[in-house]
Amino acid sequence: MRRLSGVTIDCAEPAVLAGFWSALLDRPVSAEHARPDWATVGSRFDPAPRLTFQRVPEPKRGKVRLHLDVEVDDIDEARARIEELGGRWTGERHDYPGEGVVLGMTDPEGHEFCVVQYF
Repeated sequence: MRRLSGVTIDCAEPAVLAGFWSALLDRPVSAEHARPDWATVGSRFDPAPRLTFQRVPEPKRGKVRLHLDVEVDDIDEARARIEELGGRWTGERHDYPGEGVVLGMTDPEGHEFCVVQYF
């Protein structure tokens, strides 16, 4: 095993989600999976894992047992930016005194992720 090269996320609209995550993470959409039912943010050659979105016919049902954590400098600015891009706040917030703050968010298709601000 060398390293984690990426995460693949099932979705209805790969290009839409790739655009959301590209803007959020300031990473480019790549042509690494140049197929109409796939879209990719980043590359397998990047030091950070790439995100690949693959179209599936079935809708998301229930809570996924894996989510991404995105570190931010300002939790309130991050929430506003995510909502501007089409994501939403779940209403979940955890404050850890002396450590940081975590907000539960979703992307435009409802995939859960957290934004984390460490102190």
